[in-house]
Amino acid sequence: MQIIDTIPKLKPRPADAHKGDFGKVLIVAGSLGMSGAAALAGKAALRSGAGLVRVATPKSILPIVASIEPCYTTISLPEDDAGRISAQATAQILNAAVENDATAFGPGIGTTTDLRTVLAQLIEQQGLNLIIDADGLNNLAALGDWPDKAKANLILTPHPGEMKKLWSPLIREPIPQDRQDQAVTFAQRTNAIVVLKGAGTVVTDGDKVYTNKTGNPGMATAGSGDVLTGIITALVAQALPALEAAILAAHTHGQAADVAAKSLTQTSLIATDIIDHLPKAWPD
Repeated sequence: MQIIDTIPKLKPRPADAHKGDFGKVLIVAGSLGMSGAAALAGKAALRSGAGLVRVATPKSILPIVASIEPCYTTISLPEDDAGRISAQATAQILNAAVENDATAFGPGIGTTTDLRTVLAQLIEQQGLNLIIDADGLNNLAALGDWPDKAKANLILTPHPGEMKKLWSPLIREPIPQDRQDQAVTFAQRTNAIVVLKGAGTVVTDGDKVYTNKTGNPGMATAGSGDVLTGIITALVAQALPALEAAILAAHTHGQAADVAAKSLTQTSLIATDIIDHLPKAWPD
């Protein structure tokens, strides 16, 4: 196992660059009452350099999501009676995913059979760069033998509770107490990159391992994970190798929170503060 200490960097932007040079991002997120999750992930992707960001969200909350940030575009999705993405959106989401360089699935979507149907189709798309977070992971845990069917390039971003849900259906052994052992073993068993969130976020592909050193307890606030999802997705869309994208995202996410906490305090830190302080957080 190789320990990584170096933080990757994005290449400088050429003077004649245009928005198409910096990747197209699709964020599949949100449900009735959870419009903020979709907006946070979309705005974080923009602040992380993506050239184009599209937020696909249930039609009933689309006006709210669109009003929060004018710089991303939106896609209206069919929904169920509770305002969550329905299985009728599957073809629309698949078509949008193949048109973009990286896709995030999960922030604020809820957990339903319909959503598992959508996710099962996404993970079977050959070569799709797919970041799964939050309720996306809860739906994934219910799919059973999903690693045998996965053809997409997966980045999974569980917090400890989500890791336990993912672990038990797939791995017979008890989950290790050591966070690094958890992340490495799960990455090896699933052929995915794992970003195990928490104090000292662990990022691994099962071979190389990075433990993040930035961040503070003020990040324990609703929406912080949605911001990380947007950052990772934007960096993958800019053609940074997936493991490097996840490492740089974890570092910069924590660094932005550290910069914000200096003036706002850890107590008052909220997720939008992390986005607002991203410009001062990227490594030189």
